[in-house]
Amino acid sequence: MIELPKIILASASPRRVEILTSVGWPFEKLPADIDESEIAGEGPEDYVTRLAREKALAVASIRPNEIVLGADTTVVVDGEILGKPVDVEDAKRMLRTLSGRSHFVLTGVAAAFNGKVESALEKTRVDFVPMNEDEITFLAERGEPLDKAGAYAVQAQAALFIKGIEGDYWNVVGLPIGLVYRLVMSSSVARGREVRSSSNQN
Repeated sequence: MIELPKIILASASPRRVEILTSVGWPFEKLPADIDESEIAGEGPEDYVTRLAREKALAVASIRPNEIVLGADTTVVVDGEILGKPVDVEDAKRMLRTLSGRSHFVLTGVAAAFNGKVESALEKTRVDFVPMNEDEITFLAERGEPLDKAGAYAVQAQAALFIKGIEGDYWNVVGLPIGLVYRLVMSSSVARGREVRSSSNQN
């Protein structure tokens, strides 16, 4: 029988909370407070992986005997990182960039336990149909995009303009839950937890 271990989610993302809840994964939310600035010369894949690791380790430092999950998601177009828009006009700019083009959604995930951390990366391609200015305004002014990388939510109005997705859909929502499962259950983080649990019982 599979038993999902309780994790500490080092994130305030409502989407990640919803995904973990939907699969019945026991968790506690404890958002990490870290500097999310990019480092000069850092590529998008390294950026999201580093932030995921830093989030996990930041929370693990105060909850060392529990599995801590960190995650960070960003949208990349031709090497340019599109984070969360600062306002509606910034959201419109991002949506114009995505219109009629393919882009990638990258999520770094990291699991930390007792001073150790392991990480992995999920990459999903998303294709948008061309959008006119009215459609871009419709998306930007609904309030939907302001807390989301790339200024859209695949599970909401933006779905009207998505031509196709290649890869993990849940990654685009905000958490590649299959990758999280494999990372937590097969990593040294999980094995270390099992060893510790066994020693505590002796």
